[in-house]
Amino acid sequence: MFSTSKENQIISGNAKIDSVYHSAEWFIAAFAGTLVFITFIMQVYRIPTGSMAETLRGAHFRVQCGQCGYRYDHDFYSDHYGMANTANPSQKLPIIPRSPRCPTCGYTEPKPIRSHDGRYFTYKDDKTIPAYARTVFKGDQIFVLKSIYQFFEPKRWDVIVFKKPVIDDPRRPQDNYIKRCIGLPGEMLQIIDGDIFINGLIQRKPKKVQEELWMVIYDNNFQPARPEEKSFNGHTWKQPFENVGTSKWDLSADGPTVFRLNSNNKMIHRIQYNDTQGNNFKATYAYDDPKSFQFMPICSDLMIQYHVMMHAESATGGQIQKNGVIYQGWLYSDGKMEIDRLTPGGQPIAIAEGTCLKADLNAMTRFRFAVVDQQLVLKFGSSELSFDLGTEIDAAGTKRQLNPHVQILGTGKLELRHIGVYRDIYYLSSDEDRRVQRASRDNPMVLREGEYFACGDNSPFSADSRIWNVKGTKNNDGTYPAGVVPKDYLVGKAFIVHWPGGYRLKQEPIRWIPFPDGMKIIYGGKD
Repeated sequence: MFSTSKENQIISGNAKIDSVYHSAEWFIAAFAGTLVFITFIMQVYRIPTGSMAETLRGAHFRVQCGQCGYRYDHDFYSDHYGMANTANPSQKLPIIPRSPRCPTCGYTEPKPIRSHDGRYFTYKDDKTIPAYARTVFKGDQIFVLKSIYQFFEPKRWDVIVFKKPVIDDPRRPQDNYIKRCIGLPGEMLQIIDGDIFINGLIQRKPKKVQEELWMVIYDNNFQPARPEEKSFNGHTWKQPFENVGTSKWDLSADGPTVFRLNSNNKMIHRIQYNDTQGNNFKATYAYDDPKSFQFMPICSDLMIQYHVMMHAESATGGQIQKNGVIYQGWLYSDGKMEIDRLTPGGQPIAIAEGTCLKADLNAMTRFRFAVVDQQLVLKFGSSELSFDLGTEIDAAGTKRQLNPHVQILGTGKLELRHIGVYRDIYYLSSDEDRRVQRASRDNPMVLREGEYFACGDNSPFSADSRIWNVKGTKNNDGTYPAGVVPKDYLVGKAFIVHWPGGYRLKQEPIRWIPFPDGMKIIYGGKD
């Protein structure tokens, strides 16, 4: 604490000299305070790569689908432009080497072709036109709480910053990495079917983390402007939800974004998402190069979501098949909530029951049904019903080769809006990616005291604990096993995105305007 009272000030008798001296005194004090703050408390970091996308982004393009208008982000591959890994060019550039694919309608943007003079063009109506150039935005800028892990242990699902364990010069670990903490000291870790198992038990994500990690497969709010073009996963576009059998759903009740059912009997009317027409259930990331999509595994942790207006004597539900077993989540107009498991013969068996708030039944309210982390979760408005399928390996079944399916169910009179299908994050193991060397079903990773296991949210394009093949060097003598993040390499915990991307109004040298929609708390640990 610095005093401003005159009796504690040095006074020379010259007012000008005294003013300069005391200004310098306060400047030095402020500088010292700032130095202490960034050394021990909090520091600003810029995200360098896309290994944590979509949670945190490195240098990237902001893309708005040329067909449906859905906005998403896509990685900036600097090496394809002959630029350094840390480059962030001021000029607009076309996206190369391959064009991004919309994560909801499946539209692939026109591919830029380089001409002999170095310029890029695309084809449209059998004519060549200049390729569309986009701004390259900087990586997200975040606040990191430093030294927090000197007093508290990291929690699973924390987003942590640490020194690069794979060291080129063992005496100087300099580069900072940012990943999500998955494994803790003393644990045996396995990655199976995209999920995390510790000591043989599945680890479910906290609710706020799970909300962050849902990834869109289809959002019915975004409809293509030119569906006749053959650029939607290689074919023309049509509504991927389809009536099953004699179902009476009207899929264009009030324009193409509203589904309506008008039925006077108790028959269950079904619409099913066709994953051969729309985006499939593979663990793809719109942020990444689409050339990798064909090699990604199927993700069967899925969620169906929509807003529903119910009439009397009606019911609405979602159906998801995982590992050959079919589950249903139902909401009835009297407020009853129910989760069913279907027998091999198709008969429903109620396995969980509850009620919702009656007030939510009188308005257009969000309905969700999800199969995630070996748990069934049914939500309507602020009410929630869940059923635990079991925490042991294979508790949710072993028939992983069976493709999942998603259906919307209904009886009576219903109106649906904001319909969407989503998938959970999928951590690749050695069963799906030959680069992965550890933490699989047959090759568990055992962590010792002071050792942590970290993975990037962008699982296919993250150099992390699954992949590192070089041992780390301790500060004195000895080495750390390949694949671990040592406690003495921890820098801090990612806390908040305070400056996402950044753009200019025209051609100012500094990108001084942040994107407000990207400012957020970085969730981790427990709720």
